[in-house]
Amino acid sequence: MTDHTPDAAPAPASGSTSGSSAGTGAGTGAGLVARPDGGSGAVPPERVEVIPVTGLGEVRPGDDLAALLKDADLRDGDIVVITSKIVSKAEGRVRNAPDRLAAIEDETVRVVARRGDTVISETRHGFVMAAAGVDASNTDPGTVLLLPEDADASARRVRAALPARVGVIVSDTFGRPWRHGLIDVAIGAAGVLPLEDFRGLSDTHGNPLNATVTALADEIASAAELVKGKLTGVPVAVVRGLAHLVTDDDGPGVRPLVRPPGEDMFRFGSRDVVFARRTIREFSDEPVDPAAVRRAVAAGIAAPAPHHTTPWRFVLVESAQTRLRLLDAMREAWIADLRGDGFTEQSIAKRIKRGDVLRKAPYLVVPCLVMEGSHTYRDDRRNASEREMFVVATGAGVENLLIQLAVEGLGSAWVSSTMFCRPVVREVLELPGSWDPMGCVAVGHAAAPPRQRPPREPDDFIVVR
Repeated sequence: MTDHTPDAAPAPASGSTSGSSAGTGAGTGAGLVARPDGGSGAVPPERVEVIPVTGLGEVRPGDDLAALLKDADLRDGDIVVITSKIVSKAEGRVRNAPDRLAAIEDETVRVVARRGDTVISETRHGFVMAAAGVDASNTDPGTVLLLPEDADASARRVRAALPARVGVIVSDTFGRPWRHGLIDVAIGAAGVLPLEDFRGLSDTHGNPLNATVTALADEIASAAELVKGKLTGVPVAVVRGLAHLVTDDDGPGVRPLVRPPGEDMFRFGSRDVVFARRTIREFSDEPVDPAAVRRAVAAGIAAPAPHHTTPWRFVLVESAQTRLRLLDAMREAWIADLRGDGFTEQSIAKRIKRGDVLRKAPYLVVPCLVMEGSHTYRDDRRNASEREMFVVATGAGVENLLIQLAVEGLGSAWVSSTMFCRPVVREVLELPGSWDPMGCVAVGHAAAPPRQRPPREPDDFIVVR
């Protein structure tokens, strides 16, 4: 960031804003503010100031940010908010602009939504933001900036080198799903309580508060942006008057602010939920929540079906012993078929290895087709079409299942093996003879994010008449 003001010092009072904070008291675990009065009558600070720090000049790789702040007149209890761009510059997180798309892909662990050239990505930090935080603004022409490798660690390093007992926040600009306009939030923090928990308290009318947790670090970052701005060349601000939120230790950073996947009700963009489903072939040891699978089954049976029927049944193979018996029996049936086809033992060993995805999965689902409610006709042509209708409906149910598994944060792989040995599968799983296993779905937590696949061009698959 460039500024031509000669001295790096807080600006006069005209750059201040007043406000209030609802929290008092010391910090407790998970970065929450304890409220010693035990109720809703906490006293806000009398005055909060937000002061721009000017005169820092252009930050270059290797610069010491704490040294640049030596003339900022910091006081104990201040909170220093630093724009992530200068942290990235100082840490050398700079790439050439022609590599921007590659940089976005490298920084992305999951594409949340895509519209035209705009990509909303989840980074390895757990942040969901445009272009995985890769930014071409306020940097030299022909370059782009990546987010700091670990903004919490960056905040800790700056804090440790500052002479006063202060908190440090690293901020960046985020969009918001339901509102126009950008806002700054905390992506790194040290010595600042990130959250204030009002749950269990009552409001002034005596109503219990059941869900209110205030993002203090984000509010402070946003307030600081009021005096930093995007075009003023002021990358740092000091927030004064919130000393009760500054802690002796570095604290948990911003981790408490990042919602875990299991609690995220909006994990996928509405336009891209179908693309959330990707075939996963390597699973971690993390156990599968059976309730999540049952929610996926609920999505499966919401698929359309002919004649108001319910042609789906889902066998959940939760027992490790049953899973092993099923896969062993299927493998023996597969080997017998391949030997009957004249394949060599070496070729057979190579082919059956394809079934390893099922063996490595901690959980299996066997979707089955049932023809209950189907119509019978006097000719084979219509009877064949009737079955095909039910097969298509079952496929729709399986696809719903796979998509909902992805929404639940679970990876999956649909494998057709059971269709080639239905009698064996029915015997092992003790299924009625009228149930037709339609493949097997491996379910688990992905050992690694799937590689991004270039989108296919719809026109290649469309015929217009």
